[in-house]
Order: sequence, then structure tokens, then C-alpha cells
Amino acid sequence: MSEPPLDPQAELGLTREQLPRHIAIIMDGNGRWAKEQGLERIRGHERGAKTVRRIVTHCARLGVDALTLYSFSTENWKRPRAEVDFLMELYARYLVAERDTIMDNDVRFRHVGRREGLPASVLAEMDKTVEMSRGNGGLTLCLALNYGSRDEIIDAVRSLARDVRDGKLEPNAIDEAAISGSLYTAGLPDPDLLVRTAGEYRVSNFLLWQISYAELHVCDVLWPDFAEEHLNLAIRDFAGRQRRFGDVTTAATKPTA
Repeated sequence: MSEPPLDPQAELGLTREQLPRHIAIIMDGNGRWAKEQGLERIRGHERGAKTVRRIVTHCARLGVDALTLYSFSTENWKRPRAEVDFLMELYARYLVAERDTIMDNDVRFRHVGRREGLPASVLAEMDKTVEMSRGNGGLTLCLALNYGSRDEIIDAVRSLARDVRDGKLEPNAIDEAAISGSLYTAGLPDPDLLVRTAGEYRVSNFLLWQISYAELHVCDVLWPDFAEEHLNLAIRDFAGRQRRFGDVTTAATKPTA
């Protein structure tokens, strides 16, 4: 059963307008967590999946519009075959196991990344979850799976080039909106807040176009130990920033071009 909505004022001391509309998270530290526990790396991924459930539910209860989780990058295929195979099995199991949570919390599920290369089992469960949650109106949960931002930009440029070739688009009509509309995240607001766990200070080819104006928050906690209070701290940190978008005065939202 779904839990009741949270009042941001009571939970965070913030108004709903002070919350980030879109939170993006680089979930780092599963392997290190497992090593610290004397366990195989795959056990860290299993524990990390439980953290995903908690954080998705928390964002849904707070009324956040969108949450994008960096789950598996195009570079992660370089990992040992056994670990990659386990991760793919874990994703398929997760998509089945979390459907009740997704539906109970009115979450709309979405995949961002390339489909090519993903196992048929993962694609099938992913498509089922997308379809069954299509009518939900709460949090949009984007799972960045087989995702790389440079690949995403390449795919967007190719799509626009085909439209120009076919006479559907004038070259001079290509602007920020046209590029944004050709990305995997089309239709979503750009992330306001980017959180990275495990103390790493890099963005790792994640949403490079979309995070142009995002506020960055780095947390030393490893992803399996990341909890609601850590996300609350990141949101309070975000709310305390002055966002000017290149101007000299504080702006609540990014100015239109």
C-alpha cells in the first residue's frame, strides 16, 4: 500500500516551491560497500536496489516531478561478464518486483538510454512497466540503463539530421528546444539537482546537456547506505543555493531564451 504524501514544510522546513522539480542521482559505491562488508560485489548491487525503492518512494511522497537514476552506463559493459550478467538479471527482477510500489505511488516509469544491447528479458519487463504505469500522474521515474550522454547527443543529432534531410526541418530552426526535444529525456524539465554518492567529484558522462544549470551535491555515503535523511540534506542544500543562471540577480527558474 502507498504511504501518505509528505508535507515538505514538516519534513524539510521548505515550501513545495523550494523543492527541485527534477532530481538526478549517480548511484555510486555498491562495489565498495560490498568490499567493506567482505562480500561479493553483486551483493552490493542487491543492497543498492533496496535503496532505490526507498528513495523513489520518498521522492514520490514529497511531490518531486521527476527522478533520474544512473543505473548502468554504456561504459559498464567493460565490467566482468559475470557481474554484467547478474546486473541484467537484477534489473529484470527489479522491474517485476517494484511494479506494486510504482503503481501504489502513482509513479510513471520511463527508460532513458539505448535499447540496443540490452537482453530481451530486460526489454520485455521494462516495456511492461512503462505501459502499465503510462497513465500515472505522479513522479516520473527515469531509469538510465545502457545510458551514455555522448551517445544520447549523437542520437539526437542524427535524428535532427534525418529531419533536415527529409525536409521536415530547416537547419536554422535547430535551437536548444529542438535538441532537448530529441534527447531521451524529451518532455521532462532539466534536473535542478544532481546528487552523487560515494564522494566522487565527476559527472561520468551523465546528462551532460541537461545538467547545464543543475546544482551539484556530493555525498560521501555509499549508495547502499544512502537514506531519506541524506536526500533531505541534499534538497536543503539545493534550497539554500542562489541560482542566477548567468545573471546578477537570483532567479527561481531558468530564464527562457
